[in-house]
Amino acid sequence: MKKFFPVYVRVPLIFFIVFALMEYFVDSGDRAAFIKYPMVSLFLFVFLFILIAIEITLSAVNRVMYQLLTPEERAQKELEESLSFRESTWFKNLMQKLTKTSPIEKEGELLMDHDYDGIKELDNNLPPWWVYLFYICIIFGVIYVVRYDVLGADNQEMELKKELAQAKIDVAEYMKTAPDLMDEKTVVLLTDAPSLDEGKTIFTTNCAACHRADAGGQIGPNLTDDKWILGGGIKNLFHTITNGGRDGKGMIAWKGTLKPKEIQKVASYILSLQGSNPKDAKEAEGEVWVDESAPKKDAAATTKDTTEVKK
Repeated sequence: MKKFFPVYVRVPLIFFIVFALMEYFVDSGDRAAFIKYPMVSLFLFVFLFILIAIEITLSAVNRVMYQLLTPEERAQKELEESLSFRESTWFKNLMQKLTKTSPIEKEGELLMDHDYDGIKELDNNLPPWWVYLFYICIIFGVIYVVRYDVLGADNQEMELKKELAQAKIDVAEYMKTAPDLMDEKTVVLLTDAPSLDEGKTIFTTNCAACHRADAGGQIGPNLTDDKWILGGGIKNLFHTITNGGRDGKGMIAWKGTLKPKEIQKVASYILSLQGSNPKDAKEAEGEVWVDESAPKKDAAATTKDTTEVKK
C-alpha cells in the first residue's frame, strides 16, 4: 500500500473513508452527524490524531531501519523503490506538467541577483495547477455576477422561500385526500352505502356496548335524537369520538384505536340514524344542535311556513 499510496494520499483517504462511514451509519436526519453529535466530531478528531501519530512512528522506524542496512542493501532497496508507483514515468511526467519544477542541478540558473542577509531567492514561475485554478475562479466569478446580479436569477434565500411556499401548497393538497391525516376541520360527511356499512360494523364492534346496537342509548346517550351533549354534525362528532367525551366521565378517546378514516365512517353512520326512533330509547340529553353553516331560509319563506302550520 505504501508503494502505491504515499502518506499525503494515504492519510486523507483513510480519514475520508471513516468519515463517510460515520455519516452513512449514524442517523442524524438532515444535518451532518459530526455537527449534530459532538461525540462524532471528537471521535473523528481522535482518529485523525492517532492516524497521523502512526504514520509518523512508522516513518521514524523506517528511517532507523534504513540506517541499519548495509550499502548493498540500501542500493537494492532504492532500486526497488524506483520501480514503485511514485517513481513511474507517467507519474513523473504528470507532476512535471502540473508543477513545472526545475531539477535541483539547475537551481543556480534561477538565482536572482539580490540577496537578504545571505539568503537568495529563486526566480520560479507559478505552478500551472495554481494558475489554472486562478483562471477558473475568475471565470466562475464573472459567471456568478452576470447570473445573479445582472440577470437577476434566484439566490439561495429566494429558492428556499419558493420551495417552502410550494411545500405548504403540496402539504395542503395532500391533507385534502390523505385519510390518515384527516382532522375535524377537513372531515366531511359520507353518504355512500359502502362507507356507511363499514361504519355500522365499526359501531357494532366498538360502540354498541354503551349505546346499544340501534344507537338508542344505554350507558351512553341516545344518538338518534336531535339533542347533543357536545354538539352534533360530522365535525363535532368526529372531534368527540377522536378525543373522548366529558372530562372525568363519558366516552374514552378512540384516536389510539381507530384511524381517522374509520372515525369518519362511524360518525357518518351515527348521523344516518338521526330520527330512526328505536324502541325503548333512552331519554334525550343535551341541547338541540343547529348547524350554523347550513343555508337559512329567508324571512318571508319562514313567515309563510308558520302561517301554513297555524292553519
